[in-house]
Formats: sequence, structure tokens, C-alpha cells
Amino acid sequence: MDLSFTPAEEEFREEARTWLVENVPAEPLASMDTPDGFEEHRAWEHILFDAGWAVVSWPERYGGREASLVEWLIFEEEYWASGAPGRVSSNGVSLLAPTIFDFGTPEQQDRFLRPMARGDEVWAQGWSEPDAGSDLAGIKTKAPRDGDHFVIDGQKTWCSRGAFADWFFCLVRTDPDSERHAGLSYLLVPGDTEGLEARAIGRLDGEPGFAELFFDGARVHERYLLGGEGEGWAVAMATTGSERGLNLRAPGRFMAAADRLVGLYKELADSRGPDLDRRDQVVSAWMGAQAYRWQTYATESRLRGGAPIGSEASFMKVLWSELDVELHATALRLLGRDGERADSSWMDGYVFALSGPIYAGTNEIQRNIISERVLGLPRR
Repeated sequence: MDLSFTPAEEEFREEARTWLVENVPAEPLASMDTPDGFEEHRAWEHILFDAGWAVVSWPERYGGREASLVEWLIFEEEYWASGAPGRVSSNGVSLLAPTIFDFGTPEQQDRFLRPMARGDEVWAQGWSEPDAGSDLAGIKTKAPRDGDHFVIDGQKTWCSRGAFADWFFCLVRTDPDSERHAGLSYLLVPGDTEGLEARAIGRLDGEPGFAELFFDGARVHERYLLGGEGEGWAVAMATTGSERGLNLRAPGRFMAAADRLVGLYKELADSRGPDLDRRDQVVSAWMGAQAYRWQTYATESRLRGGAPIGSEASFMKVLWSELDVELHATALRLLGRDGERADSSWMDGYVFALSGPIYAGTNEIQRNIISERVLGLPRR
């Protein structure tokens, strides 16, 4: 097994690193879950796109560099190591775009991909409902056909940055009499559709980015149907493969956090003396980030060979979500009372990490999938 990178890949890494050093904002942007921060992050997406770094693995016609999956992973490592801003476009670029590449018509690809990549149109996910979270097949939002339109009535919740998004990708029941996986369709819904209201959800941190969506006779043209009518479950499963697998959470995010954790331990050891018990926890967390990195490169190798990601996405989702919690929890154990300060980035990161085992399908559900479809255990 050869774990080294090729000279061309190392050259790509150096090019990305140099650009990031020269262009990453000197001061952090405001939170993307606030109106001003959302627009600051949109402007950053414009800068990335215009320099050719927004979607490196995409075709050139949509703003990409046609980079390999390995090069994309390399870019993600350099991006997060540089301290660059979070990606406000991630729901579109990481989740929806691969689905559009697989299921979209040429007209849909030309209409949506380039504005998505540049941040001109930012997307939010409209899947979860008040009575259907992890049980995605239990959604009740209806959208029967009326001529060349679908008419949506129902409610969606927990839409990340849904209060500001320009578009929503929604799973709806176009056959109102259907149940479970049948009769579902995947609609792309403009944020300014008449009959659609996005209401911010109050959060403990006071930031209004999360939203719930209320549909009351919202009419969406059939040209915004992704995949065939009634085939929404298959289309949605392609999106969940991106959400749980490589696309949403590349290892670079956690490698950067692990390096920061090591730096924190060294800093505190210099001022307080070494804490041998905590040192072992730091080493374990750092090793976890490295393990996820190499697991991802192994998966990349399989995908390059033509294998689908399949149920392995569930394994990866459990791994990265619980790793994220442990990295931040270890930092807070090191900091003690200092970690509870309002300006503690580790505390902010920990609070967000706690949502990881819930979003993208709860880890309890993912473990069921792993046991049945990967390990072959009986369903109970």
C-alpha cells in the first residue's frame, strides 16, 4: 500500500496553501446564522469561485477545476488548516449538487450548478418535519400535481440557514394517498414562492439562521422536479449518501481541530505543567482524526475503482460525528472553568458538535443500518 501523494498532488496542495495564506480574511467573519454574517460568507463564496477554489472537483463549465477526489480531499485539508471561513454554500455544494449531477436534466444542471457554486443562490434542506425526523419515510407534506405545477401544503423544520436561503430542496408526498417510501418526489423550491413562509427558530445562542417552513398552497413548476415523479426516495437516498459520507464532512475539518487541540495541550502544559491523564485523551482524539482521514482515503480508493459508497456512509457518519464531540469535549476538559467563557471557541464548537449525532440521520438509526446492511445481522 502506497500512502504517499504524487508530485502533481503535492503541487496542487502547495498552490492551494499559497492562495489561502494570501486570501483568507485576517479577522473571523460574523456567524453565518445571522443576517450580516450570512452575506459576509456569501461574499467569501464569490471570492473562492472567482479564483477557482469553490468547487475544485466540478467540471470547468460550472466553475470547477476538474480535480480528482484525492485533490479535493487535499484542498479540504489545506482549507481547514488555514482557518478559512465556514462554507455557507455547503448544503448546496456538498449535498444537492452531487444529486443534480446524478439525477438532474442538462437544463437543470445548467440552471442551478454555477449560481450555487458562486454563492449567488444559497440552498437549505427541507426534509425533516415535526413528526418525522429520522423517520424520513414518515413525512406528511403533500404536493399533488395540478397541471404543470405541484401544490405544496405542510411543514418542514430544522432547516439550517433556512431563514436566509434563496432555494430549498424538499422531499414531499406527490401522491397524497401513498405511504412510507412510495409516492414521494424531490422538488427544488424557490425561496420567494407565494404560499411559502420561513420562520426563524429561536435558539439558545439567539442566532436566527435555523428556520421552519410553512407551505400553504405553494405552487412549484414541474421543471423543478428532480428525478421522476414518485421517485423521490431513490433521489433522496443519493443525497443522504453525500450527507453521511465524504462530501459534507471531509477529514480536513477534524484534522485542523485535532492540531488545535494538541496546540492547546502544549500551551497549557507550559503554563500549568503537564497533565498526563489529559495527555492520553488528547493523543486518542488526535489519533481518531488520523484514523478518519485514512478511512476516507480508503473509501476514495474504492469509489475510484467504481464501487458505490452504499451503507458505508452510515459508518463514516457515526465516526465523524462522535469524533467531533470527543475533540471538543477533550479541549473543554483541559480548559476546565475557562472553557465556559462566552468567547470560548471550544465551547461554541462543542455545542455545535452535539448536534452531529442527530442531524443527517441519528446515530441510532445509522447503527441499525450498519448492523443490518454491513454486518448482516437480523432486523429486530
